[in-house]
Amino acid sequence: MKPPTLLLLHGLVGSLDYFDPARRITGAKVTAIDLLGYGSLDYVKKDQLTLSRQADHAATCIANLGSDRLWLLAHSMGGAVAMILADRRPELVAGIINVEGNFTLYDAFWSRKIAAKSSQEWSAEYQALQEDVPGWVKRCGIEATAERVEWAAQILANQPASTVYAMSQAILHETGGPAFLDGVRRVVRCGLPYHLIAGERSAAAWDVPEFVRAAARSYTELPGAGHLMMLEDPDSFCRLVDSVLARCQVSPHILPDGPGSRYH
Repeated sequence: MKPPTLLLLHGLVGSLDYFDPARRITGAKVTAIDLLGYGSLDYVKKDQLTLSRQADHAATCIANLGSDRLWLLAHSMGGAVAMILADRRPELVAGIINVEGNFTLYDAFWSRKIAAKSSQEWSAEYQALQEDVPGWVKRCGIEATAERVEWAAQILANQPASTVYAMSQAILHETGGPAFLDGVRRVVRCGLPYHLIAGERSAAAWDVPEFVRAAARSYTELPGAGHLMMLEDPDSFCRLVDSVLARCQVSPHILPDGPGSRYH
């Protein structure tokens, strides 16, 4: 059976290729893209940075891949982008692996803090983060090993402070109104398969609407991990992704697991 294509949508900071997912995830052809304002696209004007435009950009990337309908693995902010994309262009999306993606303003805890500052205040704070990467890793509740610090430095260097600021504003504006959850409801009602992954330490803070959780094909918590689980434990995270993809290949209409499932 031909392996699925898995498109990776990153969160508010960083790409999702720093931990070499194409090598670690063996059950799919993996492609990680830069969203607008990030990485190779950091020149995009900040007034063009919205979740809706990010979804349109992801759709263009899918078209350029020349792939059939593909799976999305979406982390944090990328989860919101994935839901908008699946609502607007369902013909492009075979399924979603949603990794602590934004559903409500409660999920936008960091974006709320950033958006409350002036752009100058945030730029100074972001520079301080970049100058003390081990400190940022530790404040995320993660042991600051040499590899993790190196990866975290790549994450913080992947985009300017202005991109993070603009997308924080966009997250609050676009997920704060009823239109976003209306779109999520349409995705759920159409029966698109999707799976929910959370870190055990951060799961309690993930505000997944009950109708989303009830319709998910599975909900899994990665033991001992937090929101940045791919930085913290990339091997276990990728094995979990492989297990989700394998189950979908064998039985694309599997029933949802119970809400307390864990990955071991």
